[in-house]
Amino acid sequence: MAHGWPAVLVDDLVRLRPLRRRDGPAWLELRAQNQSWLEPWDATSPVPVDGPRPTFAQFVRTLSAQARSGTSLPFAVDFAGELVGQVTVSSITYGSLRSGAIGYWLSEHVAGRGVMPVAVALAVDHCFTTAGLHRIEVNIRPENRPSLRVVEKLGLRDEGVRERFLHIGDRWCDHRSFALTAEEVPDGLLARYRATRPAP
Repeated sequence: MAHGWPAVLVDDLVRLRPLRRRDGPAWLELRAQNQSWLEPWDATSPVPVDGPRPTFAQFVRTLSAQARSGTSLPFAVDFAGELVGQVTVSSITYGSLRSGAIGYWLSEHVAGRGVMPVAVALAVDHCFTTAGLHRIEVNIRPENRPSLRVVEKLGLRDEGVRERFLHIGDRWCDHRSFALTAEEVPDGLLARYRATRPAP
């Protein structure tokens, strides 16, 4: 186990956990159902990749190896017991930087129900405590309103536009960069988010 992995993080109906090989059918069906919803934001390789695409089992093995090495923390997102998306902390660096970047995707059928802000907050709190990181960033296409709403709800700091930051589809795309450091949320990001939500 490295840097608090494997980990299961839970808040009410939202649960983050490692992705498992037995998630294959549900994960693949979810991605197929949401292809048009997710494809405009999915990163691609600017260089053609030779050979067949990895199987789901190979995909999970790669993610698990990255988690064990401490370079990535990949979480499946469950909502009310159903797999609905994924949160991945990638580009984890220690030393004097102690930073990581969070990416996420969510099924359209549960979008707007507060699932992803809670999931991201759980992941950030894990990074700042168990994993010992100091800074987290999220990079989002300026046109991706659902993802922008997540960081707006969580109160992440807007650090401006990174031009031609990530390859998507057939071109290099600008992204807005949002960030948070551990000092900004001494009691945790989830607690701060909960405190800002209107009472039920």
